Amino acid sequence: MTPTLPEPVTRDWDFARGVGGIAVLVEYAGERGLAATAVLAGTGLSVADLRDLDREVTAAQELRVVRNLIGAGHADGIAVGRRYHLSAFGIFGYALLSSRTVLDAITVALRFLDLTYIFVIPQVRLEGDQVLVELDAETLPADVREFLVERDLAAIETMMAETVAGPLPTVLSVQRRTLAFPAELLERPLPQANPTTQALCEQLCADLASRRRDGSGLAQQVRVLIAQRLAFDPSLGGVAAGLGLSDRTLRRRLAADGTSFQVLLDQVRSALAGQLLGSGALSVEEVAHRLGYAEASSFIAAHRRWHGSTPTGRVRA
Repeated sequence: MTPTLPEPVTRDWDFARGVGGIAVLVEYAGERGLAATAVLAGTGLSVADLRDLDREVTAAQELRVVRNLIGAGHADGIAVGRRYHLSAFGIFGYALLSSRTVLDAITVALRFLDLTYIFVIPQVRLEGDQVLVELDAETLPADVREFLVERDLAAIETMMAETVAGPLPTVLSVQRRTLAFPAELLERPLPQANPTTQALCEQLCADLASRRRDGSGLAQQVRVLIAQRLAFDPSLGGVAAGLGLSDRTLRRRLAADGTSFQVLLDQVRSALAGQLLGSGALSVEEVAHRLGYAEASSFIAAHRRWHGSTPTGRVRA
């Protein structure tokens, strides 16, 4: 019976992503003598930000790092791609590992591509007795295209080998932008298959993907940058500069999308306030500071507006 190969759910690389992808690039550059500050130049990110595993970044920020690497002469995409191990992908990586077969793992991967750091969207198809993973790079900026094709092909090959816990007879072609392997491997059982774990991981992936997809496009980019800047400058001007836009243009484009900067700022603050207050580890004053409020009273007033109640945190000693 001919297996059915799925289509990728995500077809656009311009999605918010975890900071881990940038962390891999910075680590690679550091081992070659390039300072982290030079790699991160123009991103608005600090070295400390890379240690925040929950932090999201925009695709534009990761592309800025890629351009810095290329400009510094560190453009070995294959070598960089080999560093993207399953452990760098969090719950997505565990979902692949616990899948039943290679085909099941591919299906999960294509369903949740936007939980990865990929830029070159793959298409998977049968060609005779081979499976061909073909990367479509035409929508990528020309100056980063070759590097990202190399990186993403090598990363896919590395992740596949880790999923099956051993080498695979793959053929990687940068020129064709393809990775090929025998179709008979699709039904190969995976050594760490576990239906219970896989179901849990897939549900967690679905929850995370749903939250990210609900805020796609410009609004999502603005949310990501607001979250990054909350503690020091959660202003429209700062976010607009991070996007390479004027304040007026950002206001106009958000209005065209049916929202505003203040609405998005309130959404980010409200969501983060719930997490911080729910932990019970911080006082109301400390939460207010982390949300970028100069005074706790301003946060308390905002919380009443959002939820109709006064926030409750740890009692200060």
